[in-house]
Amino acid sequence: MPVLPYYSTNRIAPSVTLKDALLTGQAPDKGLYLPDTIPVIPGEEIQSYARLSYFEVAYAVLRRFAGSEMPDDVLLDLCRESYDYEVPLEMVYDDNYIMRLDRGPTASFKDFAARIMARLMRHFLRQDKSKLVILTATSGDTGSAVAHAFHNIDRISMVVLFPRAEVSDRQRRQMTTLGGNVSVIGVNGKFDDCQVMVKRAFTDPDLKDIRFSSANSINIGRLLPQAVYYFYAYSRLANNREPAVFSIPSGNFGDMMGGLIAGRMGLPVRRFVIATNANDEFPKYLATGRYDKVVPSRVCISNAMNVGHPSNLVRVIDLYGGQMDEQGRIEKPPDRDRMRKDMYAISIGDDETRQTIKDAYERFKILLEPHGAVAWSGLMSFRHEQGSSGSAVSIETAHPAKFPDEIVRILGIKPEAPPSLSGLEKKAEEFQSIENEYEQFKKILKDKYGP
Repeated sequence: MPVLPYYSTNRIAPSVTLKDALLTGQAPDKGLYLPDTIPVIPGEEIQSYARLSYFEVAYAVLRRFAGSEMPDDVLLDLCRESYDYEVPLEMVYDDNYIMRLDRGPTASFKDFAARIMARLMRHFLRQDKSKLVILTATSGDTGSAVAHAFHNIDRISMVVLFPRAEVSDRQRRQMTTLGGNVSVIGVNGKFDDCQVMVKRAFTDPDLKDIRFSSANSINIGRLLPQAVYYFYAYSRLANNREPAVFSIPSGNFGDMMGGLIAGRMGLPVRRFVIATNANDEFPKYLATGRYDKVVPSRVCISNAMNVGHPSNLVRVIDLYGGQMDEQGRIEKPPDRDRMRKDMYAISIGDDETRQTIKDAYERFKILLEPHGAVAWSGLMSFRHEQGSSGSAVSIETAHPAKFPDEIVRILGIKPEAPPSLSGLEKKAEEFQSIENEYEQFKKILKDKYGP
Protein backbone atom coordinates (compact mmCIF):
# COMPACT_ATOMS: atom_id res chain seq x y z
CA MET A 1 0.00 0.00 0.00
CA PRO A 2 1.59 3.36 -0.98
CA VAL A 3 2.27 6.32 1.33
CA LEU A 4 -0.85 8.51 1.57
CA PRO A 5 -0.07 12.26 1.63
CA TYR A 6 -1.85 14.66 3.98
CA TYR A 7 -2.53 18.29 3.04
CA SER A 8 -3.38 21.40 5.07
CA THR A 9 -6.83 22.95 4.77
CA ASN A 10 -5.14 26.36 4.35
CA ARG A 11 -3.40 24.98 1.23
CA ILE A 12 -0.08 26.76 1.91
CA ALA A 13 2.01 24.26 3.89
CA PRO A 14 3.41 21.32 1.88
CA SER A 15 1.82 17.88 2.08
CA VAL A 16 3.27 15.50 4.67
CA THR A 17 3.17 11.84 5.66
CA LEU A 18 0.83 10.47 8.35
CA LYS A 19 3.80 10.35 10.73
CA ASP A 20 4.57 14.04 10.29
CA ALA A 21 0.90 15.05 10.42
CA LEU A 22 0.46 13.06 13.62
CA LEU A 23 3.55 14.40 15.37
CA THR A 24 2.98 18.00 14.21
CA GLY A 25 -0.73 18.30 15.01
CA GLN A 26 -1.54 21.62 13.38
CA ALA A 27 0.01 22.49 10.03
CA PRO A 28 2.58 25.34 9.92
CA ASP A 29 0.11 27.52 7.98
CA LYS A 30 -2.40 27.06 10.87
CA GLY A 31 -4.56 24.73 8.79
CA LEU A 32 -5.63 21.20 9.72
CA TYR A 33 -4.43 18.08 7.96
CA LEU A 34 -6.64 15.85 5.85
CA PRO A 35 -5.76 12.83 3.69
CA ASP A 36 -5.19 13.76 0.06
CA THR A 37 -7.49 10.90 -0.94
CA ILE A 38 -10.15 9.23 1.17
CA PRO A 39 -9.86 5.50 0.48
CA VAL A 40 -13.05 3.61 -0.36
CA ILE A 41 -13.84 0.26 1.26
CA PRO A 42 -15.75 -2.22 -0.94
CA GLY A 43 -19.30 -2.97 0.16
CA GLU A 44 -18.67 -6.68 0.55
CA GLU A 45 -15.80 -5.97 2.95
CA ILE A 46 -18.01 -3.68 5.05
CA GLN A 47 -20.57 -6.49 5.29
CA SER A 48 -17.82 -8.85 6.49
CA TYR A 49 -17.18 -6.64 9.54
CA ALA A 50 -20.15 -8.31 11.22
CA ARG A 51 -17.82 -11.26 11.93
CA LEU A 52 -14.97 -9.16 13.33
CA SER A 53 -14.19 -7.79 16.79
CA TYR A 54 -13.83 -4.07 17.30
CA PHE A 55 -10.04 -4.01 17.14
CA GLU A 56 -10.14 -5.96 13.87
CA VAL A 57 -12.56 -3.44 12.34
CA ALA A 58 -10.28 -0.64 13.55
CA TYR A 59 -7.31 -2.30 11.87
CA ALA A 60 -9.23 -2.81 8.61
CA VAL A 61 -10.19 0.88 8.47
CA LEU A 62 -6.99 2.49 9.77
CA ARG A 63 -4.59 0.50 7.59
CA ARG A 64 -6.02 2.43 4.63
CA PHE A 65 -4.68 5.65 6.13
CA ALA A 66 -1.37 4.27 7.41
CA GLY A 67 -0.38 2.86 4.02
CA SER A 68 3.21 1.67 3.91
CA GLU A 69 4.26 3.83 6.86
CA MET A 70 3.49 1.08 9.35
CA PRO A 71 3.73 -2.72 9.02
CA ASP A 72 0.34 -4.41 9.13
CA ASP A 73 1.29 -6.64 12.05
CA VAL A 74 2.43 -3.64 14.13
CA LEU A 75 -0.80 -1.74 13.47
CA LEU A 76 -2.88 -4.82 14.30
CA ASP A 77 -1.08 -5.17 17.63
CA LEU A 78 -1.61 -1.48 18.45
CA CYS A 79 -5.33 -1.83 17.71
CA ARG A 80 -5.56 -4.94 19.88
CA GLU A 81 -3.80 -3.10 22.72
CA SER A 82 -6.03 -0.02 22.38
CA TYR A 83 -9.44 -1.66 22.14
CA ASP A 84 -9.72 -4.18 24.96
CA TYR A 85 -13.23 -3.26 26.11
CA GLU A 86 -16.82 -3.76 24.98
CA VAL A 87 -18.70 -1.51 22.56
CA PRO A 88 -22.42 -2.12 23.21
CA LEU A 89 -25.11 -1.38 20.65
CA GLU A 90 -28.51 -1.36 22.36
CA MET A 91 -31.87 -1.67 20.63
CA VAL A 92 -34.23 0.88 22.25
CA TYR A 93 -37.36 0.38 20.18
CA ASP A 94 -38.23 -0.63 16.64
CA ASP A 95 -35.04 0.01 14.64
CA ASN A 96 -33.60 2.75 16.86
CA TYR A 97 -30.33 2.00 18.65
CA ILE A 98 -27.94 3.60 21.10
CA MET A 99 -24.23 2.98 20.70
CA ARG A 100 -22.52 3.33 24.07
CA LEU A 101 -18.98 4.60 23.72
CA ASP A 102 -18.46 4.79 27.49
CA ARG A 103 -16.78 1.50 28.36
CA GLY A 104 -13.16 2.59 27.95
CA PRO A 105 -10.77 3.53 30.78
CA THR A 106 -12.21 7.05 31.23
CA ALA A 107 -15.84 6.19 30.38
CA SER A 108 -15.81 8.50 27.35
CA PHE A 109 -15.85 8.13 23.58
CA LYS A 110 -12.57 10.07 23.54
CA ASP A 111 -10.85 6.83 24.65
CA PHE A 112 -11.41 5.37 21.19
CA ALA A 113 -9.19 7.92 19.49
CA ALA A 114 -6.82 8.90 22.29
CA ARG A 115 -5.55 5.40 23.08
CA ILE A 116 -4.64 4.44 19.52
CA MET A 117 -3.17 7.90 18.86
CA ALA A 118 -0.87 7.65 21.88
CA ARG A 119 0.41 4.29 20.68
CA LEU A 120 0.90 5.48 17.11
CA MET A 121 2.91 8.43 18.39
CA ARG A 122 4.98 6.18 20.63
CA HIS A 123 5.77 3.97 17.63
CA PHE A 124 6.96 6.87 15.48
CA LEU A 125 8.90 8.61 18.29
CA ARG A 126 10.81 5.42 19.04
CA GLN A 127 11.87 5.34 15.41
CA ASP A 128 13.38 8.83 15.71
CA LYS A 129 14.51 8.48 19.34
CA SER A 130 12.90 11.88 19.94
CA LYS A 131 10.57 13.49 22.51
CA LEU A 132 7.32 15.42 22.28
CA VAL A 133 5.16 17.77 24.37
CA ILE A 134 1.44 17.28 23.76
CA LEU A 135 -0.75 20.37 24.26
CA THR A 136 -4.49 19.93 24.45
CA ALA A 137 -7.52 21.98 25.44
CA THR A 138 -10.58 20.26 26.84
CA SER A 139 -14.20 21.17 27.40
CA GLY A 140 -14.76 18.01 29.40
CA ASP A 141 -13.92 14.47 28.37
CA THR A 142 -10.99 15.07 26.01
CA GLY A 143 -8.64 16.04 28.82
CA SER A 144 -9.23 12.97 30.94
CA ALA A 145 -9.14 10.62 27.95
CA VAL A 146 -5.89 11.93 26.51
CA ALA A 147 -4.31 12.29 29.94
CA HIS A 148 -4.97 8.61 30.64
CA ALA A 149 -4.00 7.56 27.12
CA PHE A 150 -0.62 9.31 27.33
CA HIS A 151 0.03 8.75 31.04
CA ASN A 152 3.52 7.26 31.43
CA ILE A 153 3.93 6.79 27.67
CA ASP A 154 7.66 7.13 27.14
CA ARG A 155 9.07 10.09 25.17
CA ILE A 156 5.86 12.15 25.65
CA SER A 157 4.89 14.88 28.12
CA MET A 158 1.26 15.99 28.38
CA VAL A 159 -0.18 19.46 29.13
CA VAL A 160 -3.97 19.86 29.47
CA LEU A 161 -5.84 23.18 29.69
CA PHE A 162 -9.45 23.27 30.90
CA PRO A 163 -12.00 26.01 31.75
CA ARG A 164 -12.11 25.90 35.56
CA ALA A 165 -15.83 26.61 35.93
CA GLU A 166 -17.15 24.39 33.14
CA VAL A 167 -16.06 20.81 33.76
CA SER A 168 -17.68 18.40 36.18
CA ASP A 169 -15.93 17.38 39.38
CA ARG A 170 -15.31 13.87 38.08
CA GLN A 171 -14.06 15.10 34.71
CA ARG A 172 -11.55 17.34 36.48
CA ARG A 173 -10.38 14.68 38.91
CA GLN A 174 -9.75 12.21 36.08
CA MET A 175 -7.10 14.64 34.84
CA THR A 176 -5.70 16.12 38.02
CA THR A 177 -5.04 12.92 39.97
CA LEU A 178 -2.60 11.31 37.52
CA GLY A 179 0.67 13.21 37.93
CA GLY A 180 3.79 11.81 36.30
CA ASN A 181 4.20 13.12 32.77
CA VAL A 182 0.75 14.81 32.86
CA SER A 183 0.49 18.53 33.78
CA VAL A 184 -2.96 20.14 34.13
CA ILE A 185 -3.81 23.86 34.02
CA GLY A 186 -7.17 25.38 34.94
CA VAL A 187 -7.98 28.57 33.02
CA ASN A 188 -10.32 31.32 34.22
CA GLY A 189 -12.12 31.38 30.88
CA LYS A 190 -13.97 29.36 28.26
CA PHE A 191 -12.99 26.26 26.30
CA ASP A 192 -12.53 28.47 23.25
CA ASP A 193 -10.01 30.55 25.23
CA CYS A 194 -8.06 27.40 26.11
CA GLN A 195 -8.11 26.33 22.50
CA VAL A 196 -6.80 29.72 21.33
CA MET A 197 -3.89 29.45 23.78
CA VAL A 198 -2.95 26.02 22.49
CA LYS A 199 -3.07 27.12 18.85
CA ARG A 200 -1.02 30.22 19.61
CA ALA A 201 1.69 28.21 21.36
CA PHE A 202 2.10 26.02 18.28
CA THR A 203 3.13 29.00 16.16
CA ASP A 204 4.94 31.09 18.81
CA PRO A 205 8.54 31.66 17.64
CA ASP A 206 9.66 32.03 21.26
CA LEU A 207 8.69 28.37 21.81
CA LYS A 208 10.24 27.00 18.61
CA ASP A 209 12.78 24.92 20.55
CA ILE A 210 9.98 22.83 22.11
CA ARG A 211 8.54 20.11 19.89
CA PHE A 212 4.77 20.35 20.23
CA SER A 213 1.85 18.33 19.00
CA SER A 214 -1.82 18.19 19.92
CA ALA A 215 -4.19 15.53 21.17
CA ASN A 216 -7.28 17.59 20.38
CA SER A 217 -9.26 16.60 17.34
CA ILE A 218 -7.27 19.19 15.37
CA ASN A 219 -4.79 16.30 15.20
CA ILE A 220 -5.49 13.88 12.36
CA GLY A 221 -4.53 11.06 14.73
CA ARG A 222 -7.58 11.86 16.86
CA LEU A 223 -9.86 12.18 13.89
CA LEU A 224 -9.31 9.06 11.79
CA PRO A 225 -10.03 6.53 14.57
CA GLN A 226 -13.40 8.23 15.05
CA ALA A 227 -14.50 6.89 11.68
CA VAL A 228 -14.15 3.32 12.95
CA TYR A 229 -17.13 3.04 15.30
CA TYR A 230 -19.58 4.01 12.57
CA PHE A 231 -18.47 0.96 10.58
CA TYR A 232 -18.64 -1.21 13.70
CA ALA A 233 -22.15 0.00 14.61
CA TYR A 234 -23.42 -0.50 11.08
CA SER A 235 -22.07 -4.06 10.99
CA ARG A 236 -24.06 -4.89 14.14
CA LEU A 237 -27.42 -3.58 12.94
CA ALA A 238 -30.18 -6.10 12.31
CA ASN A 239 -30.92 -4.39 9.01
CA ASN A 240 -27.37 -3.78 7.77
CA ARG A 241 -28.10 -3.97 4.06
CA GLU A 242 -29.73 -0.54 3.88
CA PRO A 243 -28.32 2.94 4.63
CA ALA A 244 -28.59 3.98 8.27
CA VAL A 245 -29.09 7.25 10.11
CA PHE A 246 -26.49 8.31 12.68
CA SER A 247 -27.25 10.97 15.30
CA ILE A 248 -24.12 12.67 16.63
CA PRO A 249 -23.84 14.99 19.65
CA SER A 250 -21.59 17.69 18.22
CA GLY A 251 -19.29 20.20 19.94
CA ASN A 252 -15.85 20.54 18.36
CA PHE A 253 -17.06 18.40 15.41
CA GLY A 254 -14.41 15.67 15.60
CA ASP A 255 -17.04 12.97 16.05
CA MET A 256 -19.07 14.48 13.25
CA MET A 257 -16.06 14.68 10.91
CA GLY A 258 -15.23 11.03 11.66
CA GLY A 259 -18.72 10.09 10.54
CA LEU A 260 -18.43 12.15 7.35
CA ILE A 261 -15.14 10.44 6.54
CA ALA A 262 -16.75 7.04 7.11
CA GLY A 263 -19.49 8.05 4.67
CA ARG A 264 -16.93 9.04 2.05
CA MET A 265 -15.20 5.69 2.62
CA GLY A 266 -18.33 3.87 1.51
CA LEU A 267 -20.34 3.39 4.71
CA PRO A 268 -24.04 3.26 3.73
CA VAL A 269 -25.45 6.38 5.42
CA ARG A 270 -28.92 7.80 4.82
CA ARG A 271 -28.34 10.98 6.85
CA PHE A 272 -26.25 12.36 9.69
CA VAL A 273 -28.17 14.13 12.44
CA ILE A 274 -25.87 16.86 13.75
CA ALA A 275 -27.22 17.69 17.20
CA THR A 276 -25.66 20.66 18.99
CA ASN A 277 -26.62 22.19 22.30
CA ALA A 278 -27.47 25.92 22.53
CA ASN A 279 -24.22 26.70 20.71
CA ASP A 280 -26.12 26.72 17.45
CA GLU A 281 -23.68 28.31 14.99
CA PHE A 282 -23.72 25.29 12.65
CA PRO A 283 -27.49 24.67 12.43
CA LYS A 284 -27.89 28.38 11.66
CA TYR A 285 -25.18 28.22 9.01
CA LEU A 286 -26.79 25.26 7.25
CA ALA A 287 -30.13 27.04 7.29
CA THR A 288 -28.98 30.51 6.23
CA GLY A 289 -25.50 30.28 4.70
CA ARG A 290 -24.23 32.83 7.23
CA TYR A 291 -21.61 31.69 9.75
CA ASP A 292 -21.43 33.57 13.04
CA LYS A 293 -19.31 32.25 15.87
CA VAL A 294 -20.95 32.11 19.31
CA VAL A 295 -18.72 34.34 21.46
CA PRO A 296 -18.55 33.63 24.29
CA SER A 297 -19.78 30.07 23.99
CA ARG A 298 -23.01 29.33 25.85
CA VAL A 299 -22.80 27.26 29.03
CA CYS A 300 -24.95 24.12 28.84
CA ILE A 301 -25.22 20.94 30.89
CA SER A 302 -23.76 19.05 27.92
CA ASN A 303 -20.53 20.83 28.78
CA ALA A 304 -18.17 19.05 26.39
CA MET A 305 -20.19 20.63 23.58
CA ASN A 306 -19.87 24.22 24.81
CA VAL A 307 -17.99 25.26 21.69
CA GLY A 308 -18.77 28.49 19.88
CA HIS A 309 -16.40 27.91 16.95
CA PRO A 310 -15.67 24.21 16.28
CA SER A 311 -12.10 23.55 15.15
CA ASN A 312 -13.13 20.75 12.83
CA LEU A 313 -15.58 22.93 10.93
CA VAL A 314 -12.67 23.93 8.66
CA ARG A 315 -12.36 20.25 7.71
CA VAL A 316 -16.10 19.94 7.12
CA ILE A 317 -16.06 23.00 4.87
CA ASP A 318 -13.03 21.60 3.02
CA LEU A 319 -14.70 18.22 2.54
CA TYR A 320 -17.53 19.97 0.70
CA GLY A 321 -15.24 21.95 -1.60
CA GLY A 322 -14.97 25.19 0.38
CA GLN A 323 -12.27 26.85 2.44
CA MET A 324 -12.39 28.42 5.91
CA ASP A 325 -9.46 29.96 7.74
CA GLU A 326 -8.65 29.36 11.39
CA GLN A 327 -10.57 32.50 12.41
CA GLY A 328 -13.82 31.18 10.94
CA ARG A 329 -13.86 33.30 7.77
CA ILE A 330 -15.28 31.39 4.81
CA GLU A 331 -12.98 32.28 1.92
CA LYS A 332 -14.55 29.86 -0.54
CA PRO A 333 -18.16 28.69 -0.03
CA PRO A 334 -18.71 24.93 0.21
CA ASP A 335 -21.47 23.01 -1.54
CA ARG A 336 -24.12 23.80 1.07
CA ASP A 337 -26.84 22.01 -0.88
CA ARG A 338 -24.91 18.77 -0.60
CA MET A 339 -24.21 19.47 3.07
CA ARG A 340 -27.94 19.82 3.74
CA LYS A 341 -28.58 16.63 1.81
CA ASP A 342 -26.08 14.73 3.96
CA MET A 343 -26.79 16.41 7.29
CA TYR A 344 -29.82 17.37 9.36
CA ALA A 345 -28.67 19.93 11.94
CA ILE A 346 -30.61 20.86 15.06
CA SER A 347 -29.95 22.75 18.29
CA ILE A 348 -31.18 21.22 21.57
CA GLY A 349 -31.44 23.45 24.65
CA ASP A 350 -30.97 22.42 28.27
CA ASP A 351 -34.70 22.16 29.04
CA GLU A 352 -35.20 19.76 26.14
CA THR A 353 -32.07 17.84 27.12
CA ARG A 354 -33.39 17.32 30.65
CA GLN A 355 -36.82 16.33 29.36
CA THR A 356 -35.23 13.81 27.00
CA ILE A 357 -33.32 12.18 29.86
CA LYS A 358 -36.57 11.93 31.82
CA ASP A 359 -38.66 10.62 28.91
CA ALA A 360 -36.08 8.05 27.80
CA TYR A 361 -35.84 6.64 31.31
CA GLU A 362 -39.58 6.54 31.91
CA ARG A 363 -40.51 5.14 28.49
CA PHE A 364 -37.63 2.78 27.76
CA LYS A 365 -35.68 2.42 31.03
CA ILE A 366 -32.54 3.69 29.32
CA LEU A 367 -30.24 6.05 31.18
CA LEU A 368 -28.76 8.87 29.11
CA GLU A 369 -26.28 11.56 30.09
CA PRO A 370 -26.64 15.12 28.72
CA HIS A 371 -24.57 14.68 25.54
CA GLY A 372 -26.25 11.43 24.58
CA ALA A 373 -29.60 13.03 25.36
CA VAL A 374 -28.86 15.82 22.87
CA ALA A 375 -28.21 13.18 20.21
CA TRP A 376 -31.34 11.16 21.10
CA SER A 377 -33.50 14.27 21.07
CA GLY A 378 -32.06 15.22 17.68
CA LEU A 379 -32.82 11.76 16.34
CA MET A 380 -36.40 11.89 17.63
CA SER A 381 -36.90 15.25 15.89
CA PHE A 382 -35.49 13.81 12.67
CA ARG A 383 -37.78 10.78 12.89
CA HIS A 384 -40.78 13.05 13.46
CA GLU A 385 -39.97 15.24 10.46
CA GLN A 386 -38.42 12.74 8.04
CA GLY A 387 -40.17 9.46 8.82
CA SER A 388 -39.32 6.40 10.86
CA SER A 389 -38.16 3.89 8.24
CA GLY A 390 -34.72 2.28 8.37
CA SER A 391 -32.16 1.80 11.11
CA ALA A 392 -30.85 4.66 13.22
CA VAL A 393 -27.99 4.84 15.72
CA SER A 394 -27.75 7.55 18.37
CA ILE A 395 -24.34 8.01 19.96
CA GLU A 396 -23.92 8.11 23.74
CA THR A 397 -20.51 9.67 24.34
CA ALA A 398 -20.02 9.44 28.11
CA HIS A 399 -21.12 7.38 31.07
CA PRO A 400 -24.09 8.86 33.00
CA ALA A 401 -22.08 8.54 36.23
CA LYS A 402 -19.87 11.39 35.02
CA PHE A 403 -22.85 13.69 35.63
CA PRO A 404 -24.36 12.36 38.87
CA ASP A 405 -25.71 15.68 40.16
CA GLU A 406 -27.68 16.35 36.99
CA ILE A 407 -29.05 12.79 36.85
CA VAL A 408 -30.13 12.99 40.48
CA ARG A 409 -31.91 16.30 39.86
CA ILE A 410 -33.77 14.95 36.84
CA LEU A 411 -34.52 11.35 37.82
CA GLY A 412 -33.94 11.19 41.56
CA ILE A 413 -31.49 8.31 41.16
CA LYS A 414 -27.72 8.21 41.39
CA PRO A 415 -26.09 6.36 38.48
CA GLU A 416 -23.72 3.61 39.54
CA ALA A 417 -20.13 4.51 38.78
CA PRO A 418 -18.08 2.13 36.60
CA PRO A 419 -14.71 0.96 37.95
CA SER A 420 -12.89 3.67 35.98
CA LEU A 421 -14.65 6.39 38.01
CA SER A 422 -14.53 4.75 41.42
CA GLY A 423 -12.35 6.21 44.16
CA LEU A 424 -11.54 9.49 42.41
CA GLU A 425 -12.75 11.54 45.37
CA LYS A 426 -10.07 10.00 47.60
CA LYS A 427 -7.14 10.82 45.30
CA ALA A 428 -5.06 13.97 45.70
CA GLU A 429 -5.40 16.57 42.94
CA GLU A 430 -2.56 18.57 41.44
CA PHE A 431 -3.04 21.39 38.92
CA GLN A 432 -2.11 25.01 38.29
CA SER A 433 -4.57 27.88 37.88
CA ILE A 434 -4.05 30.84 35.55
CA GLU A 435 -6.06 33.76 34.25
CA ASN A 436 -7.15 33.95 30.63
CA GLU A 437 -3.74 35.32 29.67
CA TYR A 438 -1.51 33.63 27.10
CA GLU A 439 1.72 34.98 28.62
CA GLN A 440 1.07 33.04 31.84
CA PHE A 441 0.65 29.85 29.86
CA LYS A 442 3.74 30.60 27.77
CA LYS A 443 5.89 31.10 30.88
CA ILE A 444 4.83 27.72 32.27
CA LEU A 445 5.82 26.03 28.99
CA LYS A 446 9.19 27.80 28.77
CA ASP A 447 10.07 27.13 32.41
CA LYS A 448 9.14 23.43 32.28
CA TYR A 449 10.04 22.32 28.76
CA GLY A 450 12.35 24.97 27.31
CA PRO A 451 16.08 24.40 26.72
